[in-house]
Amino acid sequence: MQSPSLGIGISFTAGVLSFLSPCVLPLIPSYVSFITGLSLDDVQRSRRVTLVHSLLFIAGFTIVFLLLGATATALGRVFLRHRDWVGRIGGVLVIVLGLYLLGVFNIGAFARERRVHITNKPLGYLGTLLVGMAFAAGWTPCIGPILGGVLTYTASAADFNRGLVLLLAYSLGLAVPFLLAALMIDRFMELFQRYRGALIWMSRVSGALLIAVGLLMLTGSMTVLSAWLQRFTPDALQSRL
Repeated sequence: MQSPSLGIGISFTAGVLSFLSPCVLPLIPSYVSFITGLSLDDVQRSRRVTLVHSLLFIAGFTIVFLLLGATATALGRVFLRHRDWVGRIGGVLVIVLGLYLLGVFNIGAFARERRVHITNKPLGYLGTLLVGMAFAAGWTPCIGPILGGVLTYTASAADFNRGLVLLLAYSLGLAVPFLLAALMIDRFMELFQRYRGALIWMSRVSGALLIAVGLLMLTGSMTVLSAWLQRFTPDALQSRL
């Protein structure tokens, strides 16, 4: 049996790497300004407004991710009798996604633009929620490969509750740094200018992570690794996972 904490850790890390991807991170200030309707200077002074809109934006993309996770889990349960083969085929797919992020080859479906452009955000808090949903549904070139890897891993688990937990962990990995960046936009801009040259490495780290997970799935070693890591997980924490 796989340790739940391992899958949660992988999914959360994947979410953080999605946030740090070269085509998401540079646009964070624009997203924050767009969803709040404020200039970046006003965002720094209106923390309460920024917090509310940021949380609604996060809620929007979380809803979509959870729906995708439920769908992936349902597909996994359909092929439950062939779970070993689902894991192996899924492992190959995750490795392919990792190689794509490393730039070994191109996948046309991910290269094509699928962003949802909203020139005028709907008024009010509902509009921010919808923008969050549009972000999750339409930002394929940026988060598609990493999210695809998480969904494939979720499908191989074929457990509805666990699938939702994995996608929630992915969403939190994307949400926590976004919220911190929105509330400390001045500090974020400073750090971004300092380390922007390192962004290319984020895709490579993401690709390496996906390849590693894919190999574990392909060889059936995920269960072995989970069992080994579970020995270091406190009993109190295991009972909650």
